[in-house]
Amino acid sequence: MNNIILCPGQGAQIIGMGKLWSESSEAARAIFQQADELLGDSLGAPLSTLCFEGPADTLNRTDVSQPAIYTASIACFAGWLDGENLTKRELNVAATAGLSLGEYTALHLADAFSFADGLKLVALRGKAMQEAAEAADSSMVALIGADEESANAVCDAARGDDVLVAANFNAPGQVVISGSSAACDRAETVAGEMKLRATRLSVAGAFHSPFMKPAADQLAEALAATQIHAPSCTVMSNVTAQPHEQSSDSIRQRLVDQLTSPVRWAACCEYLVEHNTEAQFHELAPGKTLGGMMRRISKGTKVQAHNEPEAAKEL
Repeated sequence: MNNIILCPGQGAQIIGMGKLWSESSEAARAIFQQADELLGDSLGAPLSTLCFEGPADTLNRTDVSQPAIYTASIACFAGWLDGENLTKRELNVAATAGLSLGEYTALHLADAFSFADGLKLVALRGKAMQEAAEAADSSMVALIGADEESANAVCDAARGDDVLVAANFNAPGQVVISGSSAACDRAETVAGEMKLRATRLSVAGAFHSPFMKPAADQLAEALAATQIHAPSCTVMSNVTAQPHEQSSDSIRQRLVDQLTSPVRWAACCEYLVEHNTEAQFHELAPGKTLGGMMRRISKGTKVQAHNEPEAAKEL
């Protein structure tokens, strides 16, 4: 059977993520050790310590959570293969997809770049996004019950002279908008008038909006200096909701575009379900967020979680 790997994004982080994988698998432990060596003290403590022990306020920082989730997800994948005594080829990975940050995990699993190069990109991405967020008074709001049309209507009505755009199409009835804090305040009022439930998110700033342009410029420079190969399987692009092209330059551009464009996760999943009718879907650590979204996107599609070694053994 073919397998499809879903890779979580920022927000999935939790203290203890990857710890059981590291304790149960030498291959998973080696991933954390490599990350610790590559990043050193740049995060204020070894990455493995932050993943396993926190503290939460540090782990939740954008510049920490992004390399932490990337590493934990790949350690989970390595530990899963190790525990099943499988090679990646034997697993028959037909496609990979990742939510925002998770797209880097997905590309690494498809051999587009090495673990080390991906970690360097993700660490820079997180740092640049943290800096861009701190430079502007901005935020994000989840609109429950919204579709693309109603989310855009909220943005149009509440934007005024500020920035306010749709940022994440996560699942039917779950859209996130992103922009200046003043516009987000107005959006909460407008959403209520439209009978939508609005929830302000606890994030550093307005991700996937024009506020991230400085971060996108930094990322473009780093990507230009990174060796990128054609993916070995289908990898979904958050920007287009289509598979990445077999072109290094195209992959680089889509990753840059992703920082200022909406994440079309629901459409990515719909594509995978439609084109892989017999495949088994799997979600890497940390958490089970993507499986929850899939239940809203495609009710009949089950997602096997691998947040802990015991979960993987249920296969």
